[in-house]
Amino acid sequence: MKSLQLIFSNPRYFAPAFVFTSLNIWFGTWAIYIPSVKERLEIDKADLGIAIFCLSLGVFTIFPVASKIINKFGVGRTTWYGVLLCSITALFPLLAPNYYLLMLALFVFGASNGLTDIAMNTLVTEIEKKDKENFMSAAHGFFSLGGVIVGLGSFLIPFIGNPALHMAVTVLLVLAINMFFYKNYINITAAQVDQEQFSLKLLKPLFLLGIIAFVTMGSEGAIIDWSGLYLKEVTLAPEAFIGSGFLAFSIAMTLGRFLGDGISAKIGSVNIVVLGAIIATVGYVLVLSEYTLLAILGFALNGLGFSVIIPELFRIGGNVKGVESAKGVSFIAGTGYLGFLMGPVILGFIAEESSLKHSFFALTGCVLLVLGVTALLRKSKS
Repeated sequence: MKSLQLIFSNPRYFAPAFVFTSLNIWFGTWAIYIPSVKERLEIDKADLGIAIFCLSLGVFTIFPVASKIINKFGVGRTTWYGVLLCSITALFPLLAPNYYLLMLALFVFGASNGLTDIAMNTLVTEIEKKDKENFMSAAHGFFSLGGVIVGLGSFLIPFIGNPALHMAVTVLLVLAINMFFYKNYINITAAQVDQEQFSLKLLKPLFLLGIIAFVTMGSEGAIIDWSGLYLKEVTLAPEAFIGSGFLAFSIAMTLGRFLGDGISAKIGSVNIVVLGAIIATVGYVLVLSEYTLLAILGFALNGLGFSVIIPELFRIGGNVKGVESAKGVSFIAGTGYLGFLMGPVILGFIAEESSLKHSFFALTGCVLLVLGVTALLRKSKS
């Protein structure tokens, strides 16, 4: 909990941590209204999957140039520019009057999310290096905290009745808080490193980590985008509980990430990945039971299991010898986001061709793959 105390005691650490919160608030508010958008535009699950792919495409359009943007403007300024872009583009998907404009809106929103994600993770990496303090896992805990806020807000859906209004109020509140704190990080720049000539040796320590990032964030994305529909269509949950899976997932993930730095220090990075994968597997077993309360508990265990894996990968990716922190973070973010955003698309097609429950069987197989790759990591480390 030391890192959590650090964040709350010093605006230098709270400011970037709240950017993490903001990103998930914007994205999560869109996610809880996916069923509403699907019904309003009268599209099927496969069409929805393609639309979400446009969000993925937006993210990956920015990845190849993100490190150049960060190096040009500075990691602090790029983070702030990302906050401003997300504040604007978050409204677009919920205002789209037809399917084609929805795809365009999600592309632009995805590009803004991608830039902000890489910038904020690089920012935390640089602050950790300069201050000799670790708070990456706790910062990701603040990302999950954003999901908790969104999940609680989902109970207001029947009363608000207007997705665009909900997002507009959310954007204004989040932007106002960011404007109060952004001066604490805007002038931070990335430290120069002695870069080695490109070789496969530089990619080797990141390759297996990239596979884990892909699978883990793919599972996270699937739960965020499809948990509501799963509870509605498979467990037949009442409308008031549709957002409960996402809420339980986010609360458990927040708790796990606030504790993650300390646990990692005690049992080691590889062991914490193994433990997380085992807990997530148990979670999927409960989700597949088709009982609403057990499924909600399962989503909570998914959140707890996945909570500490990604922060550890970002920290490692930003500290690879001979690689700029922005490039290392971009590699982990790229492979992770590929899973985060492609996972829901693939699951959409599986759900349309077979069933949504079969999609979650596939996710269970993915988390078992993480255990297998972790075994290779352990062997490589030894």
